Amino acid sequence: MVERRGGRYLARTGAAETIEGERKPAQTMLIIEWPSRQVAHEFYRARSTGPTEQRAGGARNQFFLVAGGDFSGVASVQG
Repeated sequence: MVERRGGRYLARTGAAETIEGERKPAQTMLIIEWPSRQVAHEFYRARSTGPTEQRAGGARNQFFLVAGGDFSGVASVQG
């Protein structure tokens, strides 16, 4: 479903290690690169992939949409 909408998995794993802080990492982490903000929102809202009662009732999820780039202008970020 992700690839059909132009998305690309950068990570799909449960192997996360806390380096700093007290919050435990999620059991499963997905990092998906989308061609645009609009496509990401369309994917999330789509009937086949969007929020469902089953998913909402069976898990504690958090979804973040993170813009590419470097607001400080220091890092070399492609985007």
